[in-house]
Amino acid sequence: MLETTLAGSLPRPVWLAEPETLKGEWKLEGQELEDGKRRAAREWIRHQEEAGIDILTDGEVFRQHFVHTFLEGIEGIDQDVKTLMGIRDNRYDLEVPTVTGKLSRPKPVHVEEFKYVRALTDRPLKFTLPGPMTICDTIADAHYGKRADMAMAFAELLNAEARELEAAGADIIQFDEPAFNVFFDDVNEWGIATLERALEGLKCTTAVHICYGYGIEENIRWKETLGDTWDQYEKIFPALNASKVQQISLECADSHVPHSVMGILKDKILMVGAVAVTQDKVETPEEVAQTIRSAMKYVDPERILPCTNCGMTPISYDIALGKLHSLAAGAAIVRAEL
Repeated sequence: MLETTLAGSLPRPVWLAEPETLKGEWKLEGQELEDGKRRAAREWIRHQEEAGIDILTDGEVFRQHFVHTFLEGIEGIDQDVKTLMGIRDNRYDLEVPTVTGKLSRPKPVHVEEFKYVRALTDRPLKFTLPGPMTICDTIADAHYGKRADMAMAFAELLNAEARELEAAGADIIQFDEPAFNVFFDDVNEWGIATLERALEGLKCTTAVHICYGYGIEENIRWKETLGDTWDQYEKIFPALNASKVQQISLECADSHVPHSVMGILKDKILMVGAVAVTQDKVETPEEVAQTIRSAMKYVDPERILPCTNCGMTPISYDIALGKLHSLAAGAAIVRAEL
């Protein structure tokens, strides 16, 4: 009960990559880089175990970016053809690679690194993949013409990757869909359909991570415009509750999300964000416990997984480590009360 987990990413060590940034450049090359990624994964697995986290991740330390590293293994994308496009409904602009032909996946992208991490721990292990809609909001299209069509093509490739990860021992496959919290009509019209295509046929537990974004400046400024009540989840949770995905995340720590929205998800396991992904502080165990208690007003504790709000790549290593310990300790406080 109240098993703790992470949304996905953890900071890469300063010796491995430029710290506290989303797409920090690697500091190593060649075999040293590959060895360094494995060392970082080992260290974060140990940190999670020592902190008392129940469901682990590899911290995404093998990836420079949660979307683009997967895309580097996909054919039909020209990495040299850069297109300037607005990200998350024009929250910020980036030059991104461009889809120029039919998409295909010639070989697994993440399976070998996952096999390495799987051998490091006996605890349940989750692997995260970018969701189809979020991929389509992070890459330009010069081939498909419609985001829905391109998203379905990506969903088929993600499904193939997910099936191989499951066969390699993944206990949970999570698809990251921050775009779900922006394009509400598209979520209901085709976003959930592409998510379900991505998880089709999986026998392991399936999850979708939906949040208000990493703790980067662009997202912090956007959150400041959302007012005193963040009601975005209400627009997509009814359809998600009717979907086939089993676990759904929401951002509860240090946010203005009304916890009553959890009542909509009557048939799902909820990853309740109980630590924020901000750099300024480490929550106390009691603050974590209070967020969990608030969630329990609307959801039975058997359906709650205390979690991080989002990935922690852009914050410091020590702050992230402190948050892991507080997350586990806060959940333990509430377990003792039940």
